[in-house]
Amino acid sequence: MNVSHRFAALASTGVALTMAVTSQVFVLADAATASVAAGKQTQQAVHPLAGAAVSTQSASANKALATKNRIYRTGRLTDVNCSPGALPSGSTSAYKRFLTRVTNCLNKAWGAQFRKARLPFSKPRLRIITRKVNTPCGRWSTGADGYYCSSNRTMYMLITKKQLRQPFPLGIARLMAHEYGHHVQQTSKIWSYYWTARNSAGRSQRLALSRRSELQAECFSGAFMSTLRDGSQFSDQQWDYTVDWFRKNGAKAWPQNDHGRGPTQAAWMTRGYNSGAPGSCNTWAASARSTT
Repeated sequence: MNVSHRFAALASTGVALTMAVTSQVFVLADAATASVAAGKQTQQAVHPLAGAAVSTQSASANKALATKNRIYRTGRLTDVNCSPGALPSGSTSAYKRFLTRVTNCLNKAWGAQFRKARLPFSKPRLRIITRKVNTPCGRWSTGADGYYCSSNRTMYMLITKKQLRQPFPLGIARLMAHEYGHHVQQTSKIWSYYWTARNSAGRSQRLALSRRSELQAECFSGAFMSTLRDGSQFSDQQWDYTVDWFRKNGAKAWPQNDHGRGPTQAAWMTRGYNSGAPGSCNTWAASARSTT
C-alpha cells in the first residue's frame, strides 16, 4: 500500500473507529444510566449488573476472587486461529456472520483458558438486533451499539445503519472482546468482589472500583486481539491508531472518571495486547496510580 493510500485508509479508520468506540456500553459506577456527549453522538451507559442478585458476603471475604483469581495463572490466551472473514459494507447478513464468528472465537479462546484454570465455564448468549430493545438490565440506551448484561449473561449487539455503511472490523471485534471481558469477570467470579465492594463504597471508591473493572475488560480485550495480530483482520498500523485514539479520546465520552483517563486506557490495552495473557490484566492488585 503506498503512502497516500495508507493515509486514506487511516482517515477512513478514524471515522469508523469513532463510531465503534463511542457507542459502547460499560459498567457505570454511580447510576443505572447516564447520558454523555461523544462527538456527534449521544451515548448512554447501562449498568450490566442491574437486576443481578446481590451477595450478602462481605467484600473482604472474597477479595481474593479478584486479586488472586485462577484465571491469572493460565498463561497466554489460547490462539484458536480465529478467522471471522471479510466484512463488506452494506450487508446485514455479512455483519451478523462476522459478529457470530467473533463470538465463537471468543468462546473457544476463553473456554480453553477456563479449562486451564479448572474453573467452570459457560458461554454468554449473543443477541444480534437491528432495533433497540428492552433488556433485564434496563431500556436500550441511545447511541449504544452493544453491551453485556449480567442478569441474563447476554451480549447485545446492535447493527446500525452507520456501521453498515462503514464497518470497521478491528473496532467491532475489540468492542465485542471488551464486553466478553465482562462475561469473563462475571463467570470467574471476579465481579463477586466488585459488586459486594461497590455496595458498601462511597462515591469516590465506587469510581475507583469501576475503573478497575473497565480497565481489566479493556486489557482482556487486548489479550484476545493479540491472537489476531498475525492474520488478515487488521494491520499493526490500524491497531496503533486505535490505541492512540483511546489515549487521546478515551475519557472524553464520560462525565466522570469511571473508565480511566485516556492514557490509562491505552496503557491497559497495550499491556493486554503485548502479553496476550490474562495474568497481565490484574487491575485489582495494581496501584491506584495505574488505574486512575
